[in-house]
Amino acid sequence: MSTKTAVIISFVLIAIALIAGSILYARMPDPMPSHWNAAGEVNGYISRFWGIFLMPVVTIVLMGFFLVIPQIDPLKANIAKFRSVFNWFIVIFVAYMLYVYALTLASALGIQFNMTVMLMPVVGLLFIGAGYMMGQAKRNFFIGIRTPWTLSSETVWDETHKLGSKLFMIAGAITILTGFLGETGIWFMLAIILLAAFVPIVYSYILWRRENP
Repeated sequence: MSTKTAVIISFVLIAIALIAGSILYARMPDPMPSHWNAAGEVNGYISRFWGIFLMPVVTIVLMGFFLVIPQIDPLKANIAKFRSVFNWFIVIFVAYMLYVYALTLASALGIQFNMTVMLMPVVGLLFIGAGYMMGQAKRNFFIGIRTPWTLSSETVWDETHKLGSKLFMIAGAITILTGFLGETGIWFMLAIILLAAFVPIVYSYILWRRENP
């Protein structure tokens, strides 16, 4: 996917979300739900104005950050090598944020559902997408598993990201499957994700030590 296409799709999605939020504004309670506990129950509220507009604005800011990264990275030539995959991830991330936004609006309208059950499978898909991108990522300072050891060696970077890609995609698949375990699933998901993030860090150091005995 080209950067232009990713930007157009992302802005169209955000515009649709803002239009929907604006249309529903008068029907929203004030305050409206904004936080949920591990059991998927509402435990926090925000004013109606920020409930309608905060998530789309945050999404725009984060999308802008993603678009700036390839321009300011000293190794931006490497990002160009997997830019198409990165652009896909931007669109997927925007879609994820707006999915959360849609759930927030639905909850405010009084539609009954368990936020954890609705959210966990999509979080799993996001991690699968991140894992796939990780497998394509070339050495850079912003995207991927950035340790002193991966950044100092192309070989260590590549091997670490091969492992990290598999672990993140497995973690994503497990997250989808544990989405229906409620509160227990949340803690299981966090444990799996922490493991998927920690193991490649240790692995990168082991690989670097092999290169630099």
